[in-house]
Amino acid sequence: MAQRHLARTVALQILTEWDFNKSLLKSPIEIEKICQRYLKEFILEDPEGKIFSKTLVEGVLKNLTAIDACINKYAPQWPIDKITLIDRNILRIGIFELTAYNETPPKVAINEAIEIAKSFGGDTSSKFVNGVLGAAYEDIKKRRVEQPKNQQGHYGKKSL
Repeated sequence: MAQRHLARTVALQILTEWDFNKSLLKSPIEIEKICQRYLKEFILEDPEGKIFSKTLVEGVLKNLTAIDACINKYAPQWPIDKITLIDRNILRIGIFELTAYNETPPKVAINEAIEIAKSFGGDTSSKFVNGVLGAAYEDIKKRRVEQPKNQQGHYGKKSL
């Protein structure tokens, strides 16, 4: 399994545990303990894989309100608390990569999210994830074209 794919699945597991127990996890130290446990358990051999996994987790948690608002915008019939834990956190990682993490090409971020949804989600998870992230990406592309060049972020993306 490629290191970045593994790093994404580790980030998903960390975020899912956090999401399930968030009322009990009040401090960043507790989240860091979860990260360290998963990173040790999955023995990401590449230091960059560990960094990438932690970047995803920290980025999602830092931008959680904006990410969840984005999910609500592109899946209005599904309130964020009604989306399954797995699908919700796959979408959070995907939205973070599409909007705020400029290192991953958008189509790679979407494809990775779909593949992870096929592995960890339910029967329709990959279609749901594809639909939400695809709509978000189309909107991002449209805004990028409309936005003057001097206002575009790194790689022409506007961050959260």
